[in-house]
Amino acid sequence: MAYLGRGLDKISNIEVLDNITFDGSSSYSITKGSVAFTPNSAQSCLISIDGVVQATNFTVSSSTIDFGVAVPSTSICNFFLHYGTGVMTVPSDGSVTTAKLGDNSVTTAKINDGAITSAKINSSVGLGITMADNWRLTVEFTGNAHPISSNLERNDTAPALSYLGSQMTQSSGVFTFPSTGIYYVTYNASFKLNGDDRVFTAIIQATTDNSTYANASEASSHIKRTNNNETYQHIYTDALFDITDTSNQKVKFRINAGSSVETMANTTRDLTAMRFIRLGDTWWQIENG
Repeated sequence: MAYLGRGLDKISNIEVLDNITFDGSSSYSITKGSVAFTPNSAQSCLISIDGVVQATNFTVSSSTIDFGVAVPSTSICNFFLHYGTGVMTVPSDGSVTTAKLGDNSVTTAKINDGAITSAKINSSVGLGITMADNWRLTVEFTGNAHPISSNLERNDTAPALSYLGSQMTQSSGVFTFPSTGIYYVTYNASFKLNGDDRVFTAIIQATTDNSTYANASEASSHIKRTNNNETYQHIYTDALFDITDTSNQKVKFRINAGSSVETMANTTRDLTAMRFIRLGDTWWQIENG
């Protein structure tokens, strides 16, 4: 007659365990391939003894089955099955997808130390800071620079970080980002006053069309020399950028200063420097996967 009940294709992970050799005891080790095996529960086990199927009339503790009474050594185990994932509540390996997880279902309380590694994290999930780049000016100049377009180098003095991950590219002072993302850009400039000029400004400029630039961030200072001696000053500015188009969204660095103001530089340490740190994916990437 036709079979009534769950289709066999709906039952996954039916484990065929080693047959038990009875010796007159009531409890026995459960193995599969001669290796200790721990069932989900007693209800997930089915065993045939002398042709009689046994179910739920025994207990299971770890990898031990106990029948509650001595099983004669003359008895024969015909088969021992374990109904695993698919029939019970434990899902099979790789069967849990993103769609099966409810919102806010995974909390820190449910994550064991060391249980989640980078190999188990989908590539769309950020892994912290993966890109940083460090540039500086190597030769000083006086007056304006609209922008600083020459004598720029990547930091190459150990043990300072040169770069991490993908690198920025630079052409005539225009910096191009290596990939889309949220970037933190810093700009620090050092100045020496040799004359009567007292005002100087460091500016980060940005473009969205690879053509027209606007001031994104700036810092200025105004000081007075003392007794006509050389006077030094340092200023700093920074900005966050959401880079979604690396072909058109770029930055450059500008100095506004009088003809007697020297923008300081060095080839072994940062006096006037630019840093780029990718903090993570753009909002567009997060929302669109």
